[in-house]
This record gives sequence, C-alpha cells and structure tokens, in this order.
Amino acid sequence: MSVTTTTHLNFRGADADELSGLWKRLTEGSTVLRPLRAAAWAPLYGMVRDRFGVTWVLDVAAPYRG
Repeated sequence: MSVTTTTHLNFRGADADELSGLWKRLTEGSTVLRPLRAAAWAPLYGMVRDRFGVTWVLDVAAPYRG
C-alpha cells in the first residue's frame, strides 16, 4: 500500500506588496499552480508548490462588504 501525504500552507495578508514579495521568493525553483492575480474572492490569489512538495496558497484578504 502506498500512502501520499500532501501539505498545504495558507498565507493571508492585508498588504499586496508584502504578499507579492513573498510570492516572488516562493516561486524561485518552484512550480506555479495558479499565477498570483485577482480572483472573484480576493484582490490577489495564487498557488505554488515548492521544491519540497509543499503547496502554498497566498491571498490578500478582501474587505468585508456586509
């Protein structure tokens, strides 16, 4: 029997510039699963798998519109 373990880490920030800087460092030598760009639920959202197999999900928190 083969067991596969997947690890996902989510980083949600309030500052697009800070998140973009983190994205730039994370993508070096990694596989981009979803480019960092606007999404329906967030001003910025992206996914990257690093060289260790860890998937990072980054997004900028959207303002609450209640």
